[in-house]
Parts: sequence; C-alpha cells; structure tokens
Amino acid sequence: MRHPDPSRAFPIPGDPTFAFLKNVVTAGFIEVGDFTYYHDPDGPERFAERCVLQHCPAMGDRLVIGKFCALATGVRFFMNGANHPIQLISGYPFDEMAEHWRNGFDPRRHLPPTSGDTNVGNDVWIGNGAKILPGIRIGNGAVIGASAVVARDVPAYGIVAGNRARLNRRRFSAETIAALEWIAWWDWPVDRITRNIDAIRGTDIAAL
Repeated sequence: MRHPDPSRAFPIPGDPTFAFLKNVVTAGFIEVGDFTYYHDPDGPERFAERCVLQHCPAMGDRLVIGKFCALATGVRFFMNGANHPIQLISGYPFDEMAEHWRNGFDPRRHLPPTSGDTNVGNDVWIGNGAKILPGIRIGNGAVIGASAVVARDVPAYGIVAGNRARLNRRRFSAETIAALEWIAWWDWPVDRITRNIDAIRGTDIAAL
C-alpha cells in the first residue's frame, strides 16, 4: 500500500478543491503539519488570504496547525489583530483612517493585549464555517462543529459545537485519550502509519 505524497499540493488526482495546506501556504506566521488539508471549491490555495484574518505583524502571533487535520470550507481563524485596545479611552483605529490622525501615534503603546499564538493539535476536524478566536488551543483529536464559534480552549478529543462553542462530550474515555496521546500515531514515520492504517481507522486501540 502506498501513501500520498505529503509534498504534493493537491493530493486527489483531478480534484483541485482539496489541498495539503503545507504546500500552498507561504505566509511565514502560519505553520502547518504534513497531510493537513483544507477543502474549498473556490480554491483551497487561498486559505491564508480568506481564512486567516486580522493578522498584525507587529503583534508577532502565529497560527500553528498540526498533522492530519481536516479543515472544511469556510473555516476562519481570527488573529490578535482583530482585538481593539479597550484599555484606552477609545478603541477606534484613528491612525488607520487618515494621515493627520497618525501624527504622534506610537503603535507600541496602542497595541491591544495579545492572547498569544493559536494552536491546533493533530488529527483535528474543524467543520464548515467554524470560527476560531485569537489565542485558542485545540487539543489532538478534537472535533469542532460546523459554524461553531470557539472562544475557549478545546481539550484533546473533545467535541464542541454552538455559539459560543461548548464541550458536548469527549470522543473516548479518559484512559483511551491518555493512551492515544501517548501513542501519538501522527508522529510515526509515514511508512509505519501506512502499515497500520487499518488499526488507525478502526476502533480497537489495542491494535495500535
């Protein structure tokens, strides 16, 4: 059994709607692991432009997405630039609106507090139109429901849905989750993953 080439931009022959993101994203603040794909009929290669919003280079935050993640059409990641400095009398971005309003502007003093990097674990499924707010951490194996608005961290193998997204349940028992985190099959060499593909897509953790 052969595995797909992780360096190939479009892994499904003849289908330009699926892309391995690592090979189509060039923005330096976005890091994506092998085999993570984004599906978009309008062109997944425009992921960084359409789906990663309000990034302010001065804030230095990053979007880190693990391996083997499945991102559905219309996923949105909001970076820390989406926040406004509410510690000031006004949070309005005067300096961006007119040249004379920029006089005396010190961006270091006006930057809002950062929530840090946004981190998505491995083997995460994010449903259609989900929105991830700045600085969120999504654990390995989590499922984010369609149109969810994720405003707090999601535990490993948690299933969240809604606006504001709430934890519905976990996919497995605590013991199984701990075992899966320890096994970390996504870090295996791809040839080993291929040899064990039936176990990985099965239901018996003992087979791993």
